[in-house]
Amino acid sequence: MSVQGVNFAYRQLGPDDVPLILLNHLSAVLDNWDPRVVDGLAARRRVITYDNRGVGASGGSTPDTIEAMARDTVLFIRALGFDRVHLLGLSMGGFIAQVIAAGEPDLVRKLILAGTGPAGGPGIDGVTSVTVQDMLKATLRRKDPKHYLFFTQTEGGQRAARAFLARLRSARMTAARRSRP
Repeated sequence: MSVQGVNFAYRQLGPDDVPLILLNHLSAVLDNWDPRVVDGLAARRRVITYDNRGVGASGGSTPDTIEAMARDTVLFIRALGFDRVHLLGLSMGGFIAQVIAAGEPDLVRKLILAGTGPAGGPGIDGVTSVTVQDMLKATLRRKDPKHYLFFTQTEGGQRAARAFLARLRSARMTAARRSRP
């Protein structure tokens, strides 16, 4: 879908309803959402995942502020023809969702925040350094950064990480098979 000359990649599933827009974490693409979660949500409502401007399959340059990402998201939602949505923001997506809810309260019916916090809130200022450390650790150990970013380092946490990553790989392979001519 083109929004002010920028093509946004997106996917929607589920029945017609007030849509639930899923807002990604830092550097995530629409395929980073757990298919088990998306499919579960889409069983009862329309769910829309998308790539932010300049990320994944979306065109344009990546904005350098949360406020700019929020403006893009509102333009994207409006271009889809919606005047009322639910937002689920994960991590950085939660920052974006909060800006949208504050600036466009009539647009947001329900707001769901996961793994996030308010701008300037306790601990938020350390997120970037923790993220960089975890990504470096993953690179050195040749593991997906999600092992460190989203899961505990316990045996159970790492088992859950492996299962999650397997679901992502399976969903990507299924999508690739569907898109072949």
